[in-house]
Amino acid sequence: MSLVFDEYGRPFIIIKDQGMKSRLKGLPALKANITAARSVCQTLRSSLGPKGMDKILVSGDGEVCVSNDGATILERMEVQNEIAKLLVELSRSQDKEIGDGTTGVVVMAGALLEQAEALLDRGLHPRRISDGFETACKVACDHLDTIGDKVHFSKDNISELVKVARTTLSSKIVTRCLDHMSDIAVRAILAVADLDRKDVNLDLIKMEGRAGGQMEDSQLVYGIVLDKEISHPGMLKDIKDAKMCILTCPFEPPKPKTKHTITVDTAEKFEALYKQEQDYFIDMVKKVKDCGANLAICQWGFDDEANHLLMQAGLPAVRWVGGVEIELLAIASGARIVPRFSELGPEKLGSAGRVREVSFGTSKDKMLFIEDCSNSKAVTIFVRGGNKMIIEEIKRSIHDALCIVRNLVHDNRIVYGGGAAEVSCNLAVMDAANEVTGIDQYAMRAFADALDVIPMALAENSGLSGIEALASIKQRQAAEKNPRLGVDCKQMGTCDMKDQKVIETLHGKKQQLMLATQVVKMILKIDDVFAPGNYQ
Repeated sequence: MSLVFDEYGRPFIIIKDQGMKSRLKGLPALKANITAARSVCQTLRSSLGPKGMDKILVSGDGEVCVSNDGATILERMEVQNEIAKLLVELSRSQDKEIGDGTTGVVVMAGALLEQAEALLDRGLHPRRISDGFETACKVACDHLDTIGDKVHFSKDNISELVKVARTTLSSKIVTRCLDHMSDIAVRAILAVADLDRKDVNLDLIKMEGRAGGQMEDSQLVYGIVLDKEISHPGMLKDIKDAKMCILTCPFEPPKPKTKHTITVDTAEKFEALYKQEQDYFIDMVKKVKDCGANLAICQWGFDDEANHLLMQAGLPAVRWVGGVEIELLAIASGARIVPRFSELGPEKLGSAGRVREVSFGTSKDKMLFIEDCSNSKAVTIFVRGGNKMIIEEIKRSIHDALCIVRNLVHDNRIVYGGGAAEVSCNLAVMDAANEVTGIDQYAMRAFADALDVIPMALAENSGLSGIEALASIKQRQAAEKNPRLGVDCKQMGTCDMKDQKVIETLHGKKQQLMLATQVVKMILKIDDVFAPGNYQ
């Protein structure tokens, strides 16, 4: 590097080999971006559908995760390419908004990019391709509204909701006990849902897991499960008709906020100090007993002295309960969180039908079940599995099912899965493209071709011939005008997805198409990438 001056005396820097450095721009940059994004999409394609394959992901510190959830795979892949990161964001958006369809939305985006690359080779401008995709997406979403169906449900009639939850869970690790897990997810949502306002607060549903046992041992607890135990072995382990006080103040003498020193130089002073400390503890325990509580839940710890006095007073206690769990417990039991002992009173207590400590296996693991709460708005899904990895995957699977059932409470319109909706949209977009004059019709037909990738991937992942299955379904849909015909992945002998009970939410399917189209439009608008160390 050297500093030189031009004829006007202005300095500029000459960097060695600057003329040899170059950067991809324009069409080559577009194609490089599309190739990077498609490589990510190809990774997820084999995970689509009920017969999709799982991926094993190993983190930098050796932690192993096995999953076929698109959002989880992309989150843990540690993608470096900036364009591929857009697809990670796409999958995350689908997960946050809908909860399911994270694999499908990325596969759809990859199919659109593949079609866009072919159109670029034919000389179409990226903006014209984007406009055509946008028009086709609108046609497809409007068509989904026309072929959609409605499910009717109530607190007593949950069979339709269970069918939708089954479809979501059919591609997950929990397929062995599909009915049981679907039923748990639906009952959990209805326990916390406000059906009049069509509102569901997922924060009220807590998920706890414990390694050991079988998947079938998983259960829905109408209350809270705490990963804690009763603080003293001598205390009651099973409390019926529990009246609990929830404390955020510690069982210990008050401490001055300033620095202090206490000099104890005689036995009498020590006795007086010890007696004063005992009086503090006895007064605290007495206040809890006097308000009518028979169980104390404390956010903070307490020492052996307080623990012993609580046991002597016949007052079971639980310590070190986290803030989130305390809030859920207060909601479920109707208790008021008490910050000071002086504020304790009968009106601040919560009630539960039964509080019991449960032991698991031979490892002395114990958990606290707080059941039959007075206000069962907060529930816990207690998951069992062979190891921690399986439990985490079951939790992710149930979370997807919870999100889908929640979406149905918000909007009860559905479409039929198995690629049926995509094939029907393909035919609708093709018909619309035939009425369009100009270049946009090429992009619309490309969008329709991209829609075929979903049913084809479902067929290939199920061991069928993709082209043969797709051609058969498309021909039958066109002839019979039946938008419910899809890929028979489970070899049940019928292609009617209504008979197979393969159901997806309309909102989720539309969101899939719109999000995939938006991210493809964004990628097609990028013709240059500036990044450190990007010059070659």
